Amino acid sequence: MTAEHRAVAGPGSRAGSAPAVDAADGPLLRVEDLRIHFPVRDRVRQTLLGTVKAVDGVSFDLHQGETLGVVGETGSGKSTLARGILMLRRPTTGRVFFAGQDLTAMDAETLRRARRQFQMVFQDPWGSLDPRMSVMDIVAEPLKAHGLAKGEELARQVVDLLQMCGLAARDAGKFPHEFSGGQRQRVGIARALALRPRLVVADEPVSALDVSVQAQILNLLRDLQRELGLQYVFISHDLRVVRYVSNTVAVMYLGKIVERSERHALFSLPLHPYSKALLSASLDTDLGEASAEEALRPAARGDLPSPLSPPSGCRFRTRCPIAIDLCAQAEPPLEEKSPGRFVACHLVPAGAGTPDLAAHAAHSGPRLQTPPEGQARGPALA
Repeated sequence: MTAEHRAVAGPGSRAGSAPAVDAADGPLLRVEDLRIHFPVRDRVRQTLLGTVKAVDGVSFDLHQGETLGVVGETGSGKSTLARGILMLRRPTTGRVFFAGQDLTAMDAETLRRARRQFQMVFQDPWGSLDPRMSVMDIVAEPLKAHGLAKGEELARQVVDLLQMCGLAARDAGKFPHEFSGGQRQRVGIARALALRPRLVVADEPVSALDVSVQAQILNLLRDLQRELGLQYVFISHDLRVVRYVSNTVAVMYLGKIVERSERHALFSLPLHPYSKALLSASLDTDLGEASAEEALRPAARGDLPSPLSPPSGCRFRTRCPIAIDLCAQAEPPLEEKSPGRFVACHLVPAGAGTPDLAAHAAHSGPRLQTPPEGQARGPALA
C-alpha cells in the first residue's frame, strides 16, 4: 500500500476530531480553476525541458445527492484531477472547497482531520491493500487513526462495514491474497466508508474487474449511495459505466473539461466534437439512445497529443473533423450554451442542445444484471 493510500485512510498519528465542515447552502464540492502541472527535467543536466499540464483550468460544482462522472481517454488528466480534489496531489494553482472550506489553504493536520468527510476508492484493488495486513486491520486503520473506536466496538464496526459491502464476518481474518479482485475492491470500499464520509472519489473502481463483477460493484455503489447519502465523483473511461452511475457527466480532453452536461442530455445529444467521437466509438445496445445517423459520425483522427506540448488554441483541433482556422488561434472557453449545458467549442452556437428530455425525467437507467447466484449485496462471488 502506497503513501497515497495511507494518506486517504489516515496516518497512524495522533487522533483528532474532524473540523466542522458544513454549509447550509451551495455545493458540497466546488473546484475553481484547478491546475496541476509537472515540470519535466533532463535527467543528467537537470535542465527544465517543459511542463506537463495534466490538469489545466478545471472548474465544477458537485451538489448534495449528485454523482459526477468524469470520462475521457487515457492521458486526459482524470486520475490527476481525482487526486487533486482530495489534496493527494497539491495543485499548482486553483482552489478546492469542501462544504465551504478551502482545502488548498489547510495545513497538514487540519486537512488530515477534514479527510474524514471525503475518501477515495482506488483503481487497483490489489495495490491499494497492504498484503501484510489482515482485512480487519485494513478496514480498522482509519477508525484507529482518527480515534473513533477501539476494542470490541472497533471489531463490531469492521464486521458491519464488511457485511454492508457484501462480505462475511469471517472474512475479517483473511489477507488480501485470499480474495478475488472483486472481493478486494469490496474491502477497499469498506475501508473508504469506515469514517462515514459524505464524498467518495472513485478512480476507475471497476476497470480491472470482469464484466459480471463490474455489475455487482456498481450496484453496490448505487445501493450505498441511497442508504448512506453519499456523493460520488466517478472517474472512468467506460461510457456505459458513467451513464449508469452518474447524474452529470464531464468530458475531459488533455487536462480540460470540454463538455459538462446532465447525463441524458449528453448521451442523447452530445455537442462537443470530442464527446461525439467518444460516443461514436462506444456505440452499442447498452448506450441505446443513438440514431443510425449518429452512428455514422466521424470519429476523432489520430492519437492524443502530448500534454508536454499541446496544440495551440483548441486542444482537440488536430483531431477534430470540423476544425477551422479560429480553432488554432484562440482557445474556446467552457461556456453555458443552453441551460445546464457547458461546452468549450467555437462552433457550438448559443442555444444548442435543448432537446425535449421530459421522457427521461423519471428514468434512472436499468439496474445492471448480475449472475443469478447470490444477491448484489450478498457474499461476493467475484
